[in-house]
Formats: sequence, C-alpha cells, structure tokens
Amino acid sequence: MERSGNRMSSHTETASFLQTLTGRLPTKKLFHEELALQWVVSSGSVREGALQQAWFFFELMVKSIIHHLYFTDRLESPRKNRFPERFMDDITALVSTIAGDIVSRFQKDLELVERLNTSLAFFLNDLLSVMDRGFVFSLIKTYWKQVSTKLYALQNPTLESLRLDFLRIVCSHEHYVTLNLPCSLLTPPASPSPSVSSATSQSSGFSTHVQDQKIANMFELSVPFREQHYLAGLVLTELAVILDPEAEGMFGLHKKVISVVHNLLSSHDSDPRYADTEVKARVAMLYLPLIGIVMETLPQLHDFTESHNQWGRPGGAGGEDHEAEGNSIISQTVAMAIAGTSVPQMSRPSSFLLNPQSTRQHGSFSAESSRSLLICLLWVLKNADEMVLQKWFTDLSVSQLNRLLDMLYLCVSCFEYKGKKAFERMNSLTFKKSKDMKAKLEEAILGSIGARQEMVRRSRAPPPAPSPSVLPNEPLGTRAELEHEALIDGNLATEANLIILDTLEIIVQTVSVTESKESILGGVLKVLLHSMACNQSALYLQHCFATQRALVSKFPELLFEEETEQCADLCLRLLRNCSSSIGTIRSHASASLYLLMRQNFEIGNNFARVKMQVTMSLSSLVGTSQNFNEEFLRRSLKTILTYAEEDLELRETTFPDQVQDLVFNLHMILSDTVKMKEHQEDPEMLIDLMYRIAKGYQTSPDLRLTWLQNMAGKHSERNNHAEAAQCLVHSAALVAEYLSMLEDRKYLPVGCVTFQNISSNVLEESAVSDDVVSPDEEGICSGKYFTEAGLVGLLEQAAASFSMAGMYEAVNEVYKVLIPIHEANRDAKKLATIHGKLQEAFGKIVHQVNGASHLRWHSAKLLARVQPRTHDRLRTRRSTLVPGKDGKRMFGTYFRVGFYGSKFGDLDEQEFVYKEPAITKLAEISHRLEGFYGERFGEDQVEVIKDSNPVDKCKLDPNKAFVQITYVEPYFDTYEMKDRITYFDKNYNLRRFVYCTPFTLDGRAHGDLHEQFKRKTILTTSHAFPYIKTRINIIHKEEIISMPIEVAIEDMQKKTQELAFATHQDPADAKMLQMVLQGSVGTTVNQGPLEVAQVFLSEIPSDPKLYRHHNKLRLCFKDFTKRCEDALRKNKSLIGPDQKEYQRELERNYHRLKEALQPLINRKIPQLYKPVLQVTSHRDSFSRMSLRKLDI
Repeated sequence: MERSGNRMSSHTETASFLQTLTGRLPTKKLFHEELALQWVVSSGSVREGALQQAWFFFELMVKSIIHHLYFTDRLESPRKNRFPERFMDDITALVSTIAGDIVSRFQKDLELVERLNTSLAFFLNDLLSVMDRGFVFSLIKTYWKQVSTKLYALQNPTLESLRLDFLRIVCSHEHYVTLNLPCSLLTPPASPSPSVSSATSQSSGFSTHVQDQKIANMFELSVPFREQHYLAGLVLTELAVILDPEAEGMFGLHKKVISVVHNLLSSHDSDPRYADTEVKARVAMLYLPLIGIVMETLPQLHDFTESHNQWGRPGGAGGEDHEAEGNSIISQTVAMAIAGTSVPQMSRPSSFLLNPQSTRQHGSFSAESSRSLLICLLWVLKNADEMVLQKWFTDLSVSQLNRLLDMLYLCVSCFEYKGKKAFERMNSLTFKKSKDMKAKLEEAILGSIGARQEMVRRSRAPPPAPSPSVLPNEPLGTRAELEHEALIDGNLATEANLIILDTLEIIVQTVSVTESKESILGGVLKVLLHSMACNQSALYLQHCFATQRALVSKFPELLFEEETEQCADLCLRLLRNCSSSIGTIRSHASASLYLLMRQNFEIGNNFARVKMQVTMSLSSLVGTSQNFNEEFLRRSLKTILTYAEEDLELRETTFPDQVQDLVFNLHMILSDTVKMKEHQEDPEMLIDLMYRIAKGYQTSPDLRLTWLQNMAGKHSERNNHAEAAQCLVHSAALVAEYLSMLEDRKYLPVGCVTFQNISSNVLEESAVSDDVVSPDEEGICSGKYFTEAGLVGLLEQAAASFSMAGMYEAVNEVYKVLIPIHEANRDAKKLATIHGKLQEAFGKIVHQVNGASHLRWHSAKLLARVQPRTHDRLRTRRSTLVPGKDGKRMFGTYFRVGFYGSKFGDLDEQEFVYKEPAITKLAEISHRLEGFYGERFGEDQVEVIKDSNPVDKCKLDPNKAFVQITYVEPYFDTYEMKDRITYFDKNYNLRRFVYCTPFTLDGRAHGDLHEQFKRKTILTTSHAFPYIKTRINIIHKEEIISMPIEVAIEDMQKKTQELAFATHQDPADAKMLQMVLQGSVGTTVNQGPLEVAQVFLSEIPSDPKLYRHHNKLRLCFKDFTKRCEDALRKNKSLIGPDQKEYQRELERNYHRLKEALQPLINRKIPQLYKPVLQVTSHRDSFSRMSLRKLDI
C-alpha cells in the first residue's frame, strides 16, 4: 500500500507533546527495548495474545523508538550508532520468531497469519525510516529465507501470496527508489547510506552520474543486480518466477504480481520528486531486467492481433484471471529462486532473456494482465537511457532482437485506439472484474482489526493525481466521464505507439552497422507498417511517416530488393492515408509516397516497382475498401505531381513524365471507381467495370490477378459459382503463364494453353504482348500467388467453385492439371484427397446426368412443344432442366438483351447475351430489368419491347429508355452435335445462340400454315459461356429465313424426334409417351400433322425449287407414321387393363391418320426421279471408271 507524506514530522510532534505533559525525558529503561525483550522471551497465552494484537505492539515500539531518538538528539546521528547491539539482536530474534509463526501456522489460522504478516511488513517499513537500512534489509532477508525454505518443502500458493503482500507493503516506502541505490555501479555492495532525514536521504540518491560498466548486467537478474538493488531485485525476481510457464502453480498469482509492478511504476511516474528526465532514467534503470522478463513471457501473453500470429499461439488464447488461490502446486525451484543472495543455486539462468529452448505455447494471461504488463514494459523503454538501451541491443542475438520486435508488434495491437463505443464495452466488461477484485483486496486489508485500522489511518492523505500514462482501472459512470476516459485512452494509444517508434529507431541505429541488419530491419519495417494499419492519431502518424522516410532513404535496398511484399504493404498504407480527411496526414503521406518513387527511380532510372505496387494498392482499395475518400485522394495525387514538377534535381530526367503517367493512370482508376459506386446496385454493370479495369492491366500480371480475384469474390457473393470458378481458372492460367518463364519444371503447366480444355477463353491470358515485362525484372510477379503453392491454391479454389456450380466435368479437367504437380512432389496425401473428390464428382455425374437429368431436359422440351397449334410451338420455350425433387443439377438460362436510348449512356445500342440462373423465366428477367432501370430513370421513362423483331431506333421516343429481352437457346451446327453429347456438353463453352421470330409477309406475326414464315437469328458472343462475367457482348448476328414448307419440315422433324425419344427412353414413362401420342394422332389436334400434310402435300408445287422440300416433307411424314406405330406398340406394353379402351382409341385414330396420309405420302414428283444422264450401252472402260468425265 502506498503511503505518502513525511511521517518524521508527526513523530517529532508526538515527542514534543509527551515532553509537555511529563515535563521530563525518560531516563531509565527504554520502553521499546523492554518491549522487544519481553516479546522475544514471552510464551504461552501471553505470547499468543501479543500475536493477536501484534499491530499494536509494533506501533508502540516504533513510536517509542522515535520518542527516544528525538529526546536524545540522535535523529541526526549515524544510523549505525543509534541503537545498542542488544536491542538489534532482540529485533532480529523477534522478526525471526514471527516469520516462523507465519510459515508454521498459515494452514491452521489463515486470518491471524494474514494480520501478522501485514503487521510485520508495516513494522519493517517503519524501521527503514529510523534504523540502519542494511540491518533492516537483513531482517527482510531473514523473513524471506524462512518463507522460501517452507515453500521448498511445502508447495502452497497461499504462502506465496502472503510473501507477495509482504513485499508490496515493504516496497511502499516513501524512499523506495533511494533504498535501491539507483545510481550505483554493479560492484560488491556497501552498506546502504545511513541518511538521517528524508531530505538528506533523497538528495544522496542522485549524486553520481552514469559511468561505463557492463551493460548486460543491468538487464539481467544477476546476483550483483539483486544485491545492489535489493528491493527491486526481489520484486523482479518474484515477477519472473511467478510468470515462468514452468511454474504451473503460480497461475492464480499472475495478476497480483503484475499489479505490484504496475503500481510501483505508477507511483514513480506520478511522484514529483522524479519528474526530471535524468532522474526518471535512473529510476528506470532499476527495472531494466523487466524487458527480458516480458520477452520471455511473450508466448503466454494474450493475442491482441485477433488473427493468426507469428508466435505460434492460438488466436485469442488469453483466459480470465483466476483469483482463487486453490490447491495449485508450486515448482520446487520457486522458493529457492526467491530466497535471494544466500541461495545462489537457482535452477534458472541468471539472465531471464530469450531462451530458444523455452518457446512453449501458452495462452494463460488475460487481456487485462497482458495489457498491464506491456504498460510496465513501455514505461521502462520510455524512461530508460537511450545509450544504455542501444548498448544492450548491440549485445543481443538476432533471435533475441526478433523476439523484441515481435513484442513491439503485439504492443501496437494492444494499444490500438478503438473508439469511444469500443472503449465503453471494454470499460464495462474488461475492468468489471478488476474493480471487484480491488474491492475484495481493500476489504481484506482495510478491515476493523489490528493493522487494518492503522492502514486506514495512514491512507487518509489524498492520493496524487494519476499520470496520463497510467491505465485507469475503474469503470466510469456518467457520459462525460466516459468521454474523458476515452480521451485518456486515446492519449495512451498515442503515447504507447510513440514509445514503440522511439524503440524502433534505437534498434535501427544499433543494427545499421551490423552484418545481420537485413533480417532485423525487415522486422522493424513490419512493426512500422502494422502501426500504420491500426487506428492512429495525427500526431503519431506524422512521426511515423518521418521515421519511414528516414528508413527508406537510409536503406533503399530493404524495400526494393529484399522486402518486396512489404513494399506493397507500404504503398497500400500510404495510399490509404493519402485519402485521409486530415490535411497534415495527407501531406506527410504524399511526401512519403513521392520520396518512395524518387528513391526507386534513383536506383535504376525507373520506378517500375513502385508504379506497380501503387497501382495495385489503389486497385485493392477500389475493390475492397468502402472507406477511402476519392476527392482527398485526388488532392494527394495532385500534390505528388507538384512535387515532381518542382524537383529541380530530376527535372531533366524522365522522372516527371513517369510520375505524370502514373498519376494519370491512378486518376483513371478513380474515375472507374466513381462509376462502380454509381452502379453498386447493378451487378452486371459493376462486373463489367471491374472487367474493364482488369483488362487494362493485361500487361501487369499482379494487378490483373488482383482484379480477377475481386471479381471472383463478387460472383461468389451472388452465388455465381461457375463465373467465380472461371475467374480463378483465369487467375491460375495467368500465374502459369508467368511461372513458366521463371521456372522450367516439366510437371508445371506450360502456360495458359494447358487450361484450354477447361475453358477456351483462357487463351486471352497469354503473355505475348510487346509490353509484357519479364517476371524476373523489377519484382514483377513477386506476389505470393506467383509460386507453385499459389498456383495449386488457385486451382483448388477453382475446383471447389466448379463443384458448387454442379460442373463436375470441369472439376475433372482442373484436377488433370493439379495431379502431375502433386505426383512430382510425391504428395500422397494430396493425391488421395484429389482422387476422393474425383470419385465423388464422377459419382454425381453418373447419378444426375447419365439418365434422369438428360431425360428431364427432353421432357421439358416435350411438355413445351405438345401444343394444339404450330405457331404456339414457335414461341419462347425453355432449354433448361425442369427442377425435380431429387435435386438434379441445372445450368443457366440465356436471354438476349438490347439497350436503346441515350439515357443508357455507354450501353446505348449495345446488345448482350445474359446468363441467368437456371429456371429463370422471361417474365422474371423482364421484371427485374424494368424495375431496376425504372428506379434509376423513372418508371414512366423505361419501356420493355415485347417482341423480338429488329428495332428501328428512329421510331423510338428519344426521351425514353427501351429494353428488348428475348429468350435464346444454345445453337450448334450439325457437325458439333457429335461432340456435344451430354447435357453438360450442351451447356458449356457456348458462343452461339439462336432465337426464332414468326412472321407473315403482310406484317402479322402469325398466320395460316401456308403463309407462316420464321426468322431464325443466330447470335455469336465475344467469349464463350460460362465466362468471368455473366453478360457478354454480341459481336455477330446472322439471320436465316425459313419458308412455310421449311417451317413445316422442321416442325415434323421435331415431333418425330419427340416420338422416338418417348418410345426409347429408359426407364419408360407411360404418361409422357401418351401425351406425345395424343399430340400426334389425336383427332382434336388443330394444325396437326394431317393438316400440315394436306396443306403442303396435296398438290405438287409449281415452283421446281420447292420439289426437294416437298419430297423431304413427304419422307418426314413417312418416318413420322413409322414412329407413331412404334410408340403405339410400346404404349400397349405399358398400359394396364383400365387403359385398353384408350389404347384402342389411339390405334383407331392412328389408322385413320395413316389412311388419310397414305395417298399424300405415296405421291412422288416425277421430275425428281428422271436420270441425270442419257443411258447408253456403248461406254468405254475409261468412261465407266472415271466420274470426272461425266458431262452434266
């Protein structure tokens, strides 16, 4: 407990008062000597009573001692001569016996022992002010050894907690710092100076200056350190032993021992006697070993980074503090380690610095305890002498310096300012338990018995105002107090990060001349970048940018040759701050970015690396960040351009032009960013903009890869898994293209051509442009994906997306690229996984495609086509799977969409093929687009063109926006059908689509059979579906006009195919077969087969050009009747007894149809059967053998 104020004056006043009352000074036996003697020799109930009220007798003894010194004028005499040796022996015996009582009775009567322990501690605290301090230290050592011996024999955390309370009270002495001899050299100690007053005692502590000595000893808990700085040595030794991960039984004391150190440093920080910087540096010297202790406990600290970290600890491992001091076991080495100088055989090394063998994984510290410990660390780093730190850093190994940097990295995360709202939550949750525990501790100490009353009396003086650098531990009530507390927390965050920054600069100064500077400087830059990524104040960022500029200027090769990933991170951090709303931050960030370009240019007359990284960083911000301000970023870019124009040294070089080109490119990206923000609700346009940006980076593989991944993320959000897979395949092809330039490995893909079986579109990733930069120059393709592992990761993601899209055939093609890589690496585990996934994929293909899916697709077309009128069959129909209860896979539905009107801007007169989710109806996409553009332009300003006829824009209202939507089907030539067998084949790599428009010569859409024409429009897109976007531009359009008889031929061919399919499907579907038969031979079918035959076959056409069409239709009917007969025979085998009459009705209808068609089918056109050549009986052998001699 901290006690302030000079109690010597109060003692003097008490003595004067006694003299006034008695009129004389005591001349015979001294009360304090007799009291000590009688207490030592007492026994039985007398001794027990004295122990019960020990606080009273200790206080009497102290007051008597002061009374005696005052009236004998010995307050100014040397402390060694103040008391007789007999009395000092009695005090020694008394302390020894009471210490013995504490260690022997703590398990029987804990309450008594707690009071006795506290009373003894306060007694020794008082003796430090009046007796020889070396003697008092020997009394403390006596107590310490007895407790340590007991702990060695009986491992119990309760006794350890008692000793910690004892140490806390002793160290609360007002001259604690002076007692530790903060300015002494680490030489064999002399007896502490017997100062005679507070003033003398205080002034003597800082009478010398720092001299050369072994700096390492100052940072270790070595024997010389513990002897010279006795009390501080005890505190730090206690801290080190309790925090030792091997001391499992100490877990419940972690928070308590950290609080002891935290409170000591808080009192030093707020003490006006130590306000001077040099004085505070001497105080900090007492705690230099704390740095090493915290470094060793790093794996145990709470992980404030909230992500996978570099120390190997599981994220968020910190648990809650356990205050209960239960039956935990203390290691046998603990008690002897605490014993002090008389027990040199400590099991742990004298230095508590990083031991590579002790990097165990723990997570035993709570967030609060870790934060308090790190605050103590930062206090020491802030106030310690810079030269001392620099000399110590010089002696550290590379692994120790890296551990120190890891610790600073954690400090950045720990003290990040998270705003008022987050602080309110932390205030109510994190510190609630701290408050409860503090209340319990106060209740335990400030009770109503014994020394507790004395402690209450002694603590009546108002406490000093807390320092801003001390973490508050009390949750506040009112809103104003919370805001004030949030302000203090923000100041703490700034102060902590400035301390970290100062420490980084000391490390840089230390290692700049060493051979291992590269690895250390990389760690420094990592911490620096991490601090930039966190929420920081403007004050800190100004200093941070200054440090960053100095670091890059002094070690340019660090960024441009060794830490390429960190160069990218730095560009990203600088650009993000260039868009800050605070002018000073923008100015410093712009200056840092400009100097980064300049430094890179001076190395090789080009700053291609920074160009690429800056552009990539801006692209990343555009694709992922919603918080950056475009206008502020434009201002920063203008500032950079001004720097380049006014740089006299580089005015005659190409540098200003290169900066101008870069800034122009960045402005273009920002323009596209604006459009992306405008079209956030238009997914197709948003993807188109991202596609355009990615296409602009065709010769910058890192940037294109970034945007392809952004597009993949957008597609995944909308469940467009096929398109997301395509983005990943393109990414993998791009990586393979450049990887083949870097590494000649036979098992790797030779380039994007290897991926052609997955998609024909990947050839656009070929690196054949003259602008392509070699990947081994200027850090091109230096990202993590341009490696074999990166390629494997992209392919695995692509396979997963294809699987989610139901495109299992594509999964197989992806794994064909992956398998050789794993085979070359002998990775049996990966191969087993892949083959397992392939088995699963092929199993799904067998169950879903090889039967049910294929049948269901044809069934859907049959259901759509069995209609009463032919012109109904020419209307829009679907080509997708009908969803079934068995969850079979279904692919996309396609629509042609045309935009007309100036309101559409760039989209005006553009035509696309849209890929929509399966089973999307024409009405659904029409409603979606009409609603979207209606909200954008106004409902009365948007019209949907209902037909699919060619649009004449001159006839449209120029003040309105028109959208034409038409359902289209994939189109295949006859030669393609032999390769497109399965349902997947017919829905993958699609570039041509068709839609049909019925019309008549008089302008009507529909008419009688003999006047019904059809326009078949074949569309060709720029890329094949599925692609990296869901709508693709139409680049070619072809129209085919079918005459009425050709329409009839096509219709009969389709009907014949439907009959054949329904007849031969397996398993048989009687219902579907009967529906097809009813539509073919039913008597009620209007414009059915009979009417078609009567219209087109009843007479031989007068136009010879129609002869072949007539004959073809005749043969179609001949085949049609045969298929009807087969279908009837099949249906007869499927029906039950209840449908026999229905079967006879179908057969009667069929016979009537066949009889009616017979004369039409048998009527041949004679002209088609005339011989082409005149038949002669005299032909020579040459003529008979050579067809080329025929003269037609």
